[in-house]
Amino acid sequence: MRFAAACAIAREAGVLARKRFLERPRSQRPDFKGPQDFLTATDAEVEELIRRRLSELFPGDSFFGEERGGFFERDVWVVDPIDGTANFARGIPHFAISIAFVRDNQVEIGVIYDVMHAELYMAQRGRGAILNGEPVRVSGLTDMRQATVEAGWSPRLPPEPYADMVGRLKASGANVRRAGSGTLGLAYVADGRIDAYCELHINSWDALAGLLIIEEAGGWTNDFLAGDGLRSGNPVLACTPGLAPALRAATGIARET
Repeated sequence: MRFAAACAIAREAGVLARKRFLERPRSQRPDFKGPQDFLTATDAEVEELIRRRLSELFPGDSFFGEERGGFFERDVWVVDPIDGTANFARGIPHFAISIAFVRDNQVEIGVIYDVMHAELYMAQRGRGAILNGEPVRVSGLTDMRQATVEAGWSPRLPPEPYADMVGRLKASGANVRRAGSGTLGLAYVADGRIDAYCELHINSWDALAGLLIIEEAGGWTNDFLAGDGLRSGNPVLACTPGLAPALRAATGIARET
């Protein structure tokens, strides 16, 4: 029931986010939470819709959203209402809604909705990964010289470690990209559009749904929830399994964070 609800709520929230994106005035200036950390009114509006729907259906579950916080209890929904807010704010149609359900520090449900492409990625633990009704799998690539890796950047860290990591990835032969949504970067690993996603620090609301979807699509991930990853975030590395050793060396991100 939680899985079906998460999928339906993600689509409903996506209708709202798409509407707000299309009606956004081109002259509108985005707000900022910090340097290069964007905020729009739509983030809070979409989060409130998701929070309200989930609390109506599952009043015993706790909720934590990027914009207004919440509580982490045994059963908790962890939500990013719009991942890729900088893209959204500047009129770039590359952003997504992320909904994860966590029980006892283990992700059991992951749902990602690519709003502008109407692509719904979903997974339940042990039941495989699905995109719009069809199973998806990671790429299976084993050669870094053929790999495409998305390297996310966090404004919470200085730029030098990120630049160094990108340099090592390039030296290994990988094509390195950055599209501005960690949630969609992880989703793209799950269905083989890219071969890996890495970031030296990412928050749980950006990553949890995507990590479960990748695992269920046959991918490799680091132990993101180690330590206090749920509350404080961690480094993330997720990829097709044959690239894991080379990527651990290039990024410095081990399985145990």
